[in-house]
Amino acid sequence: MLNFSTARVLVIGLGLIGGSLARALKQRDLIDEVVGYDLNRAECELGLSLNVIDRIGEDLETEVRQAGLVLLAVPVKVMETVLATIRPWLREDTLITDVGSTKGNLVMAARALFGELPPGFVPGHPIAGAEKSGVGASDSDLFVRRKVILTPLPESDPQATLAIARLWQGVGAEVLQMDVARHDEVLAATSHLPHLLAFSLVDTLAHEAENTDIFRYAAGGFRDFTRIAASDPSMWHDICFANRQQLLTQIDRFSGGVARLRDAIDRGDSQALLGIFTRARSAREHFSRILARSAYSPEQQRPARFLVRPKGKITGTVAVSGDRSISHRAIILAALADGITDIEGFVDGEDSLATLQAFRDLGVVIEGPHQGRVRVYGVGLNGLQPPVGPIYLGSSGTSMRLLCGLLSAQPFASELCGDEALSEVSMQTVVESLRLLGAKIETGPGFRPPLKISPAELKSPAQAVKISSAQVKSALLLAGLYAEGPLCLEQLGRSRDHTERMLGRFGCAPEQLNDKLCIEPGKRLQATQLRIPGDLSLAAYFLVAATITPGAELTLEHLGINPTRIGLVELLRLMGADIELCNAREDCAEPVADIRVRYAPLTGVRIPAELSRLALDECPALLVAAACARGETCLSFAGAETPLSNKRLKLMAEALQQAGVDISITDKELRLSGGEIKSGVVNSGGDPRVAMALVIAALRAEGPLEITGCESVTSFSPEFSDLARRIGIALFKEED
Repeated sequence: MLNFSTARVLVIGLGLIGGSLARALKQRDLIDEVVGYDLNRAECELGLSLNVIDRIGEDLETEVRQAGLVLLAVPVKVMETVLATIRPWLREDTLITDVGSTKGNLVMAARALFGELPPGFVPGHPIAGAEKSGVGASDSDLFVRRKVILTPLPESDPQATLAIARLWQGVGAEVLQMDVARHDEVLAATSHLPHLLAFSLVDTLAHEAENTDIFRYAAGGFRDFTRIAASDPSMWHDICFANRQQLLTQIDRFSGGVARLRDAIDRGDSQALLGIFTRARSAREHFSRILARSAYSPEQQRPARFLVRPKGKITGTVAVSGDRSISHRAIILAALADGITDIEGFVDGEDSLATLQAFRDLGVVIEGPHQGRVRVYGVGLNGLQPPVGPIYLGSSGTSMRLLCGLLSAQPFASELCGDEALSEVSMQTVVESLRLLGAKIETGPGFRPPLKISPAELKSPAQAVKISSAQVKSALLLAGLYAEGPLCLEQLGRSRDHTERMLGRFGCAPEQLNDKLCIEPGKRLQATQLRIPGDLSLAAYFLVAATITPGAELTLEHLGINPTRIGLVELLRLMGADIELCNAREDCAEPVADIRVRYAPLTGVRIPAELSRLALDECPALLVAAACARGETCLSFAGAETPLSNKRLKLMAEALQQAGVDISITDKELRLSGGEIKSGVVNSGGDPRVAMALVIAALRAEGPLEITGCESVTSFSPEFSDLARRIGIALFKEED
């Protein structure tokens, strides 16, 4: 086994990149000695005076023979010449890497020179730079939080790759690995092409007769875009030839895009222009989130905690944002409809934004969301386009299950992936149900994402498919729009029916035949106007807040009161709550009402299993009501679900125990005795519903309550804190 060492580093080419790495290694004491060699003696002397290097390499042969690592930081055009020069002096255990932005030309030259490549040869490329050049511009922090791409070759020793990766990590870089050809293709599109466009634009405008005024009055956008045209012309001249074929391919692609843009402007095609602009803006944001594996909602999730003072006065009239379950389905069916659908009340939350972005990836033009308004330019049942890559869904399991059903029927392949949390969620039920129709879906171990979906002809099974989950039912109904014959589903118990109602609104209602739900394939969906009802799951916290606060009277407007979603209201009434439904009507094919709630003393009850299932999402809020009630409340579930198997319920129980509530939880049931809620610090476990319920519990605490782990509340419900304050809750948010 070879013993690779980075104790002594020889930097050949003491410019910005070579100098910055040398300076970073020295300042962080990562090496014993760094030696600089450059044909420009003045650069070496400047580097020595600035403490960038330990000494100047006087004799290249001697320095190469003694170096543990040789870093080639010369222009790509002269890489081959330098390699040819140093080849006779390299030891078998010498590490060799470079910082060039093209790799194919270097590897080709190295193979021609060496025949068999040395095991320590690992090409590399730091994605970092600056407008200025030379060792005088070197910066020891240039690579902090920047990416460095290594392109190990079949001959590269894994230990050599590891040693070079650790060196880059030591100066703060994130190290990635990539195939040589893929590296050159990606960099041609993301780095080389933008630089060439900037050079070309400035050069074109410089030829204008009135270029002085053009540059004088240019705005910030021009300055930002053309900043990179100040880069080293010689370097970019060399890159153009080193990565010639990949650059020509990208220039042709870009030219085609500009031609489409010009054609849309020339024809006055408003929809085509909106499509280009909205796709571009959302793609820019989307790609950033993919790389960062961050949330869809705009606010960064920094650690946060709530401080709530008790005994607020709850009063007023408010409207909460649209129902998230209905928001998903509105986007999906609007995209599949013929014509333009305008949506009001779309909830701007992480999971619904994931669905919206997915349809942009599938070629659908979507404007918004802006203050809950979205406009969707439907492409029809057969108008979706193949995505250019995997569709990233953040943490939204709803998006993944529903899209899995729809995409399993498309004539193109697709892949669904998500963040770390979603990647641990089993998709077994939906995948196995769709496979009964003939869907071709590959999963990771344990039926976990990513889901790789291949085109398939979907057939309707002779027997009705049995389902118990609303999301699985929805996935099958979406797939059934494309099946060869009518698809029938047998529902095992009551589940949410938002998809069936929404399909009816678009003119494609499934038929209910006794206990079976059947959908005919091929029916065209017609665009419509939608006003999504307020989310009862979010309103639940404010309903409980008013119920448990003496003197409270609160009205919540335009709430969805779907019979499958109103379990919490029925349970609160069972406990003695004063809740009145007013102005009942229908909107978006859903029953809607204003709900007026006043304070009322509550009594603990034994909760029927069927009602507890219908109120599962609102269980944290329900437990707060039980903690403020007189007597004992007992909760159990029907079927395989148990209190201990429900993670959210366990988190809420633990948090209430921290606040002094008498609560016990077993496999069979949860028991809670109403009483005092103590002040102090409680942990929500990072669950947004638990955090919001604890805010409500604080209204009856004996003193201020501090709730930790609240960072996910903003992405789950951006409006929660503002609404809470508006109705009178003394809520303060603190971030670390």
